[in-house]
Amino acid sequence: MKLQITNYKLQIFFLLFTVHYSLFTASNAHAMHISEGILPFNWALLWSAIAVPFVAWGLYKLKKLSAIDLSFKPLVGLMAAVVFIISCMPIPVPTAGTCSHPCGTGISGILVGPAISILITTVALLIQALFLAHGGLSTWGADIVSMGVIGSFAGFLTFKALRSVKISMAVSGFMAGLLADWATYCATSAELASGIKGGSAFMPLFWKILIAFIPTQLPLGILEGAMTAGMVTLLYKKRPDLLVKMRVIKQEEAAI
Repeated sequence: MKLQITNYKLQIFFLLFTVHYSLFTASNAHAMHISEGILPFNWALLWSAIAVPFVAWGLYKLKKLSAIDLSFKPLVGLMAAVVFIISCMPIPVPTAGTCSHPCGTGISGILVGPAISILITTVALLIQALFLAHGGLSTWGADIVSMGVIGSFAGFLTFKALRSVKISMAVSGFMAGLLADWATYCATSAELASGIKGGSAFMPLFWKILIAFIPTQLPLGILEGAMTAGMVTLLYKKRPDLLVKMRVIKQEEAAI
């Protein structure tokens, strides 16, 4: 009971911090994520249709896991605040019609799984679109697919694959964060190229957009890898019980 109350207090703290960050530190909008109106209606509709079943899956998993463990929702709330803040740091890329920014989905994909990570990303993107003019409602589905679906699965699968062959927690976390970030921007480049190519060839435009991201996203991906490694390593050393609880590691690994 005491742990549950503490978790709720932490959730409230992070929620208040997030609101303060949004209201008092947000700068002028720079069309973060994929800008409103960039994608034609048919492409926006397609990406939204692809995103819907993944979001529904996230809602199902949240309901199922919360019924088993009442403390799971506060943990998801904390993770949502982390993803929101991390992904709310835009660096404009004028040549690509969007922005570079860290994503946070590598961390959330590892800690709460890809389904919940997609749901967290969906909520973060909606709040940013509505209140910070980052991204848009018409491009919400495309942003969910690139950042939520691709980013979460890239981070989760990379971490699981490396841990399965006994790679260290730090290296596994670093590669998961790095590849989740870079995979997101490969997906974003593909979405932009497919939507704005018109009668042009897809691949040349895709490479132009992807190359435009490199000066900002290359170092940001490395930074996100370091942040992810730092977080999972800290939890592994200080609170391995939480990693066991969230099924990141097995009980026998926590005892090592």
